[in-house]
Amino acid sequence: MREAYLSAQLKGNRREALRLVVEEGLLRGIPFATLQSEVIRKAQWEIGRLWQENIISVAQEHMATAISQLALSHLYRYLPRDAPNGRTVVVSCVEGELHELGARMASDFLEMAGFDVRFLGASVPVEHLVREVKSAPPDLLALSVTMTFHLPALREAVAAVRAVAPRLPLLVGGLALEWAPGVQEELGVPFIGTDARGLVATACRLLEVPE
Repeated sequence: MREAYLSAQLKGNRREALRLVVEEGLLRGIPFATLQSEVIRKAQWEIGRLWQENIISVAQEHMATAISQLALSHLYRYLPRDAPNGRTVVVSCVEGELHELGARMASDFLEMAGFDVRFLGASVPVEHLVREVKSAPPDLLALSVTMTFHLPALREAVAAVRAVAPRLPLLVGGLALEWAPGVQEELGVPFIGTDARGLVATACRLLEVPE
């Protein structure tokens, strides 16, 4: 299914991509989490590799990503949710980071686990992130960074948030962190990675929520 979905992305065939994940996938019993992590996420990683190696153009990468955004929007209607656990998580991409797909998937996994999620989307200016944290304090903040050249923006966001909310737990995710060893120790955060399930498990542990 992942190969067929990837093929539909590269052809710009939105209808076929949706048919695969909704009709061939979800409505035939493949779990939501599996479709997200094993089909859409891994196909998107392959799109990123093809773009980085100059095999596909920026236009093709944008087209493929738009298809995944559309697929996630359709799947969201079928999102299975645990009972609300009373905890709120804010998920945001750092300033300048336009790749929001991973953060959006993480938001869905957190929501499935019963968290109330406020997803801020791509490229949130640090002053607005701080304003959000101060005006409606969450129980946890998760920041996303995909491109390594946005790591300075991540450091700035972490420092700014800690200045106004020093006890707010912070988690960080995104592909950029796979190429930046030592960032976890540098920032002093309990989770860094690309695994949405791992992020949820860490959030549950930090906030003392049963998994």
